[in-house]
Amino acid sequence: MLKQHLQFKLSQKLSPQQIQLMKLIQLPTQAFEQRLKQELEENPALEGGKEEAENFDDEFDNLYENEETDSESISAEDINIDDYLSDDEIPDYRTKANNYSTDDEEKNVPYAAGISFNQYLLNQLNTVYLSDEEWSIAEFLVGSVDESGYIRRPISDILDDLAFTQNIYTDEETIERVLKIVQKLDPPGVAARSLEECLLIQLKRKEASPKVELAIAILEKSFDQFTKKHYKKLIQKHNISEEELKAAISEIERLNPKPGGSYSGNNRIIEHVVPDFSIRIVEGDLELSLNGRNAPELHVSKEYSNMLKGYKDAKNKSKSQKDTVLFIKQKLDAAKWFIDAIRQRQQTLFITMNAIMNYQKEYFLTGDERNLRPMILKDIADEIDMDVSTVSRVANSKYVDTPYGTKLIKDYFSESMKNDQGEDVSTKEIKKILETVIRDEPKKKPLTDDKLASILKEKGYPIARRTVAKYREQLDIPVARLRKQI
Repeated sequence: MLKQHLQFKLSQKLSPQQIQLMKLIQLPTQAFEQRLKQELEENPALEGGKEEAENFDDEFDNLYENEETDSESISAEDINIDDYLSDDEIPDYRTKANNYSTDDEEKNVPYAAGISFNQYLLNQLNTVYLSDEEWSIAEFLVGSVDESGYIRRPISDILDDLAFTQNIYTDEETIERVLKIVQKLDPPGVAARSLEECLLIQLKRKEASPKVELAIAILEKSFDQFTKKHYKKLIQKHNISEEELKAAISEIERLNPKPGGSYSGNNRIIEHVVPDFSIRIVEGDLELSLNGRNAPELHVSKEYSNMLKGYKDAKNKSKSQKDTVLFIKQKLDAAKWFIDAIRQRQQTLFITMNAIMNYQKEYFLTGDERNLRPMILKDIADEIDMDVSTVSRVANSKYVDTPYGTKLIKDYFSESMKNDQGEDVSTKEIKKILETVIRDEPKKKPLTDDKLASILKEKGYPIARRTVAKYREQLDIPVARLRKQI
C-alpha cells in the first residue's frame, strides 16, 4: 500500500561553486595559471590584464547573489539590467591593497630539445649489421628498456609478445643472442635484466686487472654475500686479503646501477617548482608575500556590458535579443563568481601560510630544523578558524621560498613526542638528531637500533627501539649490517 508522508531532514551539501573553490585552492601556481587560461578561453565575458580606469564605468560590483535558479526558467524581463551596470569610475578591486609579491612577471623555463633514450639506443643499432628478424627483435628489446636502463621482463614474456604483437615467431635462444648485442650499446650496462647483470656488463667492458677480475668473481659467485656485506665470508671463500677485497669493492662502487639515468640527452620533463609564497627576513622580522602569479588582474568584458546597455535602451525587444541577454547574464554571472573565487583563494592562501609562518617563527628565523615545533593540520585550522581539509589543500600542494631553500609546506607539519623533561618536541627534531648520530658512527661497526635508542635516551629523547627503526626507515637509512664498511 502506497503512503505519502512528510519527513524533515537536516543535511549539508556543498554547492558547485564551493566545490570549484576548493579545487582552486588546491591548485599550485602553475596548475592555477592553466586553470585561469582555460576559464578565459571558455568565458568571453571574462578578460585578463590591466585596463584604464575610465573604461570601467560598466563594472558590475552590484551583481545580485541569489543564483540558485536555472537560467532557462528566467525570462529576459526578469533580469534587472541596472544590477549589471555601475556608474562607478573606479571598481573596488583596483583600490584594494594586496600583500603580494611584485614578482608577477611570467617566467617560462625553456626545455632543451633532444631525442629520447630509446631513440638514442636505436640510432646506435643502425651501426650494427643485423638481419631483418634480428633487427625487429632488437628494436622490440630496446622498446622494453625502462628509464633506468633495465629490461624487467622475462625472456618468455618477450617471446610471447613478439608473436602476438609483432607477428615474429622465434625462440628464446635467438632472443638471448640479440639481447647480448643490445647490451653492447652505450651507456654500459644498458638492457640488463638485474642489478647483478648490469654491474657485470660494466666490469667486463673495463680494462683487465687483478681487482677487476676479483670484482667479477665476487659478483658471479658471491653476489648474495656481497649485498649482505659478509666481508669475512668473502675473504675466506676467495682466499684474499682485506686490502684486495677493499680494492675490488671500490671498483664495484664506481659502477652505475642505473645506466639509463646517465644519458644526458634524456628529454624527460623535469618538474619546475614555482614557489607559491616567499618568506624573507627583514630587520629581524619575517615578511610573507604571495607569488604575484596567484593574483591576476581580471575584469568583465566591456563589450558584454555594452550589449546589456544596448538591450536596455532598445524600445522593441526581439526574441533573439531576449535569448542573447539570457546568454550574457549566464556569462557575466560566471565571470563574477570566478573573480570572487580568485579573491577568496588569495585570501585563504595568505591567511593559512601566515599562520604557519607565525607558528614556526623560530625555525624561519634560524633555519635550524631542531627549532621546528610539533604542528598538525588542526593546530593551524583552529588558529585561522577554517576547516582542516582547507589547510590540507594548501599544505599538500604548495611551496614556499625561504632563505634556506624552497620547501613543500606539508614538510613543516609533524607529530609531537615528549622528551625526558615532559616538553613536546617535534618528531622531525628527533629524526634530525638520529641522522646526525648515524652519520658520525664508526663505519666499521655501525650502531644497532638498540644502541641508537640508548644514545637518544641519553640525549633526552626516551623512545623505543621499534620507534628508532621506524624513523630510520623513514629517513631511508638501512640497518646497521648494511651500513658496514670495510
